[in-house]
Amino acid sequence: MGRLLEAARAGDRESLNELVRELTPLLWHVARAQGLDRESSSDVVQHTWLTLLRSISDIRSPAALTGWLVQVTKREAWRVARRARAEEPVDGAEFIELLDRSPTPADLATTAETHQELWAALAQLSERCQEILRAMAFLPELTYTELSALLNIARGSIGPMRGRCLVRLRALLKGGVRDER
Repeated sequence: MGRLLEAARAGDRESLNELVRELTPLLWHVARAQGLDRESSSDVVQHTWLTLLRSISDIRSPAALTGWLVQVTKREAWRVARRARAEEPVDGAEFIELLDRSPTPADLATTAETHQELWAALAQLSERCQEILRAMAFLPELTYTELSALLNIARGSIGPMRGRCLVRLRALLKGGVRDER
């Protein structure tokens, strides 16, 4: 990098272009690591390169160029982040997280009513359907082989039977079918 810097100081544009190509990805990551968004990071990296152009003759140790550019990038990123925080208007959106998210009494009543309807509809299904649906709902970690042994049903019958039971349950919940036992 030192050789490229020396050539860029002497006016070699291609050397300067090579420095930009080589180091921009690093500077981009440095800016993003400071918590900036894509647009702000782009501005910071551009500012860093402009700072280099203004200070190219002041850099005493060409070997330290990368460290110098990283430091300029960090400082500019911090300045941009501070300015963004200071300018950020408070519209109340961040206070939404402070709201009580617990269910309201109306939510609780609706949930209880839904549960009652579900259990009433489930009770209208055949015993076999109730067994399958309860096992699959409350023991989801069981494989079909384990369910087969537990319910004494052929392994290949579990999926189709479950599907038929869910269709019946759905119809009961919509009010389309009554006691199918």
